[in-house]
Amino acid sequence: QVQLVESGGGLVQAGGSLRLSCVGSGDTFTNYNMGWFRQAPGKDRKFVTFIRKSGTTYYEDSVKGRFTVSRDNAKNMVYLQMNSLAPEDTAVYYCAARQRPYSGTYSDTNAYDYWGQGTQVTVSS
Repeated sequence: QVQLVESGGGLVQAGGSLRLSCVGSGDTFTNYNMGWFRQAPGKDRKFVTFIRKSGTTYYEDSVKGRFTVSRDNAKNMVYLQMNSLAPEDTAVYYCAARQRPYSGTYSDTNAYDYWGQGTQVTVSS
């Protein structure tokens, strides 16, 4: 199994940028398809983006054109570059790994096997 640790969160003004990182350890990173989710206070955890082992990416509509996911398998890293941040992007951001074969489902939390502890992103207006 893989252990995931996120970093890079913080406080940023609206319109600013942040890059989140997620490092995996304990298993070969190329065994996993990876996702990012976020959870605002009092709300459910929601899908942000997904990157397959092949590098194919998918995005939730509200982040398309603003967020970019990438991975560096040699470093066991997944990144989330977030630009043009808005107050509604404020949330705890979670990295997740899917070990099961890809089945076309990637936006549901149940599609993932392992989770990081999350990193807080706060966007001020």
